[in-house]
Amino acid sequence: MLKNWLQAFRLRTLPLALGAITMGAFTAKVNGVFQWDIYILCLVTAIFLQILSNLANDYGDFKKGTDNDQRKGPARALQSGIITEKAMLRAVVLFSVLSLACGIWVIWLGLKNFSSWQTFAMIGIGLAAIAAAIKYTIGKSAYGYSGLGDIFVFIFFGFVAVGGTYFLITGQLDWQILLPAICMGCLSVSVLNINNIRDIENDKASNKITVAVRLGRHKAKRYQLILFLVGYNSIAFFVSRNIDSLWVFMAMTVLWIPLFFSFKRVQKNKEGEELALNKELKFTSLGSALLAVGLFIISFFV
Repeated sequence: MLKNWLQAFRLRTLPLALGAITMGAFTAKVNGVFQWDIYILCLVTAIFLQILSNLANDYGDFKKGTDNDQRKGPARALQSGIITEKAMLRAVVLFSVLSLACGIWVIWLGLKNFSSWQTFAMIGIGLAAIAAAIKYTIGKSAYGYSGLGDIFVFIFFGFVAVGGTYFLITGQLDWQILLPAICMGCLSVSVLNINNIRDIENDKASNKITVAVRLGRHKAKRYQLILFLVGYNSIAFFVSRNIDSLWVFMAMTVLWIPLFFSFKRVQKNKEGEELALNKELKFTSLGSALLAVGLFIISFFV
């Protein structure tokens, strides 16, 4: 039973949550402020939200018939019958509650004031994140079926995760956090884009109109190039502007190498080889987390 739920949680996607929160922590540490308890609680909240999104995605795609025998990715929990619809809905509710409870806890820990406008704003953002996780594929107006998934992923894995972590740790906002936020937003969208390139034909047949479906395979790869270049240049500019050390910049570039090789393999992927993209989903997700964690560790030595 536990094995079935772990499959439904899609643990291979969790490095993205780790990377986004850790990038926010790295940004705070570079600015001379860090709190372990807030960082850990932000990370737990992000993991709950990621699992919630995965479970809701499983349910929504199953109900819409998108998860079928033609899909190139690993079999989903409802599709394979290892979890019932009723149990999945209960899990969606459970992780919604866990995400909200953990989010309120970390907001209280960071702001220590439940009467300020900042607190209400952060709670509102948290509720929006829960709604976005659920509405990606569930319901008639599921935004993942109208090509808006990339925008929401960019916002919540970029600005919300990175900026929110930075704000809760430091108690302030700085325009420069936009740079690492853009980096993590681009990397997160690139993972989604790889997934959507793999599933173009099945998504098209299921009327799931993703950005990759709209662009087509060739242009979706060009889109991947834009995401790669914008992501790299954003974090490169932030590091060069805030850390006066050539070795740190070089280390950041080295940390980017796994992402570069994964990107090249995606570019070379041909029609009929979509299953090979499953590995690149994992490598890009892990590479994004490696970049953030590596920079975070380095920040303790500069």
